[in-house]
Amino acid sequence: MGDFLIADRDRSVCVTGMGWTTALGDDVDAVWKQLMNGGSGVRALPGDGGPSAPAAAFLPDGGPAGPPSERHVSLAVATAAATLRDAGCPASEVGTLVLGSSLGPHLDDAADISPHTLTATVAARLGVARSASVSTACSSGADAVLAGAALISGGEADRCLCGGIDLLTEGKLLGHRALGTLSASGTVRPFGTDRDGTVFGEGAGFLLLESRAAARARGARILGEVRGWGASNDGTGPTAPDESGAGAVLAVRRALARGGAKARDIAVINAHGTGTRANDTAEAACYRTVFGPGSDAVVFATKPAFGHTLGATGAMEAIALLLALRHRAVPPVPTTRTVMPELPLPLAADGPRDITGSLGISVTLGFGGFNTCLLLARAEGEAA
Repeated sequence: MGDFLIADRDRSVCVTGMGWTTALGDDVDAVWKQLMNGGSGVRALPGDGGPSAPAAAFLPDGGPAGPPSERHVSLAVATAAATLRDAGCPASEVGTLVLGSSLGPHLDDAADISPHTLTATVAARLGVARSASVSTACSSGADAVLAGAALISGGEADRCLCGGIDLLTEGKLLGHRALGTLSASGTVRPFGTDRDGTVFGEGAGFLLLESRAAARARGARILGEVRGWGASNDGTGPTAPDESGAGAVLAVRRALARGGAKARDIAVINAHGTGTRANDTAEAACYRTVFGPGSDAVVFATKPAFGHTLGATGAMEAIALLLALRHRAVPPVPTTRTVMPELPLPLAADGPRDITGSLGISVTLGFGGFNTCLLLARAEGEAA
């Protein structure tokens, strides 16, 4: 394995808390067990799905009540608070909240409140002094983690609470139906030869990031590390990705370089895996370029279980990747029956798979050409 580029080990970025709210529930370990058993929160909608979609992955209890903005803030606060409890860290000791969302409830709330105002409201309710808002379409949650890691690595913060959130609204569903991204069958089939689109979901995910020095100072349990990160933009159009995968390749290679890792060091990949023709084509092309044939990295995807949670997806998938590294196994992708030949890596389509190695990457590819890659490491030794 490569020599990791950590100039100051005390500034290395550790994950000390995780929390999510998903279509399968909000208990981290219980949801992981459901994922490993092939569970899914995707449900057919009544009739023809109304004006929006044939299926979706809504929160099991309907989520918070109220107008869209209040639902957004309430879910973010509840999930973030659960993350702080998991970390055993009071909000008063967190310097910065970084929250990503795909414009939040901007399309549907009559109040027309900006995502930045909503993030500041979440921070105030939690008791976190400083906040930053990220909106890079489907890469928002991953970019929030990237931003927090950069702040800690650069010495600008000791602790950052980072996450993503999106709730389903009629405006979002109608917009994506018009774009033709939704699955007519109501099933997400990542990298399947018969893939026909995605299914949307709602949820939130947060990670508490700390410098190693800060985590040690309070005796924190370390769940993993953010070893590297990389981002790029295709610049090819407002929605369609560059099907050559060149932009995604750049993001992945930047993340590997920052973490001092090689492609051969990667044991597992949490793919964006939307099940759309264009996105899966671009992502498979990226993996062909970066990894080539013969790699042992195992690919999995959580959208068949959670739906595509838009701005929340990158944070939720980072949690899933850390859990895979911890348990040394990946959940199945049971909806994919025949894997597209363009994907050069093994996909966990036929059941859970064991993995070896301590490094994984999580890849998100958002509308507007936003590509983000997080390089995560399993906690080892004293950190476990």
